[in-house]
Amino acid sequence: MSTGRIIKNAVSGPFRVADHLRNENEIAAYLEAVLEDGDPRAMPVALRTVADALGGLAVLAERTGLSRETLYRTLSEKGNPRYDTLTSILGAFGLRVSVAPQRRRRSRSSHRRVA
Repeated sequence: MSTGRIIKNAVSGPFRVADHLRNENEIAAYLEAVLEDGDPRAMPVALRTVADALGGLAVLAERTGLSRETLYRTLSEKGNPRYDTLTSILGAFGLRVSVAPQRRRRSRSSHRRVA
């Protein structure tokens, strides 16, 4: 029920994804959404966002055994994590790499079989 009052001078801050990533399920859902977007440059930045949610790159460096310099470079917009680096970072988040079938698209080419 609305009271009809208007709140004057309401202050809101910018939305920060890192403020809303509180557990492995939320982190996994966020990273999955980034992957579904299809922009390969977005994943390193998303991993850095998750690192920020967990306390920053210093904490991630401690958990992974990787140097902060490596993490800064790897998790930048131009970053391209190696598989072993990616698995170390995901492990620090309580996650792992997995493979799943692509969602089927309705087309004639989707009837092909894998040899």
